[in-house]
Amino acid sequence: MMAEKKIINGINVDELFDTIESIKENPDIAKFQFRAANEWLAGTHCRASVKDFYGALKEDTSRKPAIFEIDEPPVLLGNNEGSNPVEYLLVALSGCLTTSLIAHAAAKGLEIRGLKSRLEGDIDLRGFLGISEDVKVGYQEIRVFFKIDADISEEQKEELCRMAAKYSPVYNTITKSAPVSVKPEK
Repeated sequence: MMAEKKIINGINVDELFDTIESIKENPDIAKFQFRAANEWLAGTHCRASVKDFYGALKEDTSRKPAIFEIDEPPVLLGNNEGSNPVEYLLVALSGCLTTSLIAHAAAKGLEIRGLKSRLEGDIDLRGFLGISEDVKVGYQEIRVFFKIDADISEEQKEELCRMAAKYSPVYNTITKSAPVSVKPEK
């Protein structure tokens, strides 16, 4: 008789720990390259797509392309043809923090009934518009609020939020800045 899979929060915990052991034995399994492409359409409107990636020692082309419409609201000279890039950043952060929190809760055996997040980010356009060198270009502050529905203590909820931040690649990229090169393609 086969042992039942241990599923917590929709995560196969046995598979999670097997993956961790496989990576400990062969660290190259952990090396991933994610990709995105973008095409300008008009004004502030462009269209981005995500499809393939490299990971677990192979190319993965198994999913359909995901398409992202990007634009600005009229007050920022756009036509609301999509969310703006800084909103997508908040979406990426919310998804990554959520995934990290749920997976680490599962690994600890903590069942989560529901999880919602709310994000706010403050930007002063004087930096983007080149009006003031004293104003940061980009978010001055981002706040994330999690509403966790689970039979756990407030201390455990706070610990899960700390773990989400500690292990979220998007959070760590934003807060610790990965080097980014911007140059023409030859």
